[in-house]
Amino acid sequence: MSRKPRVGLDQLWQAFDAARFGADRTLNLRATLPTADEAARRAEIWLRQKQVERAPEVLVVTGRGNNSEAGFSVVREAVIRTLHDLRRRNVVKEWEEHTAGSFVVRPASMASLVDAPRREKAAPPKPASPPSLDALDDSTRRLLRDLAERVLEGLGVHTKEPFLEGEMLRQFGRLGRAVPPHLDGAAREGYLRDAIRRTLDEYE
Repeated sequence: MSRKPRVGLDQLWQAFDAARFGADRTLNLRATLPTADEAARRAEIWLRQKQVERAPEVLVVTGRGNNSEAGFSVVREAVIRTLHDLRRRNVVKEWEEHTAGSFVVRPASMASLVDAPRREKAAPPKPASPPSLDALDDSTRRLLRDLAERVLEGLGVHTKEPFLEGEMLRQFGRLGRAVPPHLDGAAREGYLRDAIRRTLDEYE
């Protein structure tokens, strides 16, 4: 007799979660049974995308691992480690346990990502063979330059020109990690431009 109300209660909570988050803001890792490494990779890519989309909060479902060989959810443990790492890197603002097998995550703002604290006083040393942004469209490079200038202004750099290229590369590397891996060519660059514009909007 005790199981029927329990099933009904679980379904009720699922209905509330579906109304609160919807399919677009829910990552259900429990449904696909990934390995711990796969779960961590998928969670990071997905959360970076949700940061770009400026989602206020998202739901990550890991499962409890009751039926796993380890006796606990290795996926859940991998996601917890990923959340700690992404919070340190200003991708995640905060997160909390929602149920024994899920987490509510609040992505950080795009501005906090590009304004991640730096330890160095001067510009970071350039690599021996620095990458080039020449392959990008002119419009993308202009947006990156605008963003780099905003960031340098926020750091109190008055003579920005010597540091612009390095800052553009840094922001390209940061924002590029949020681009969905299945995109390529024009679609990939279009997503990157949207990410830059959204970040610039937060500086207005």
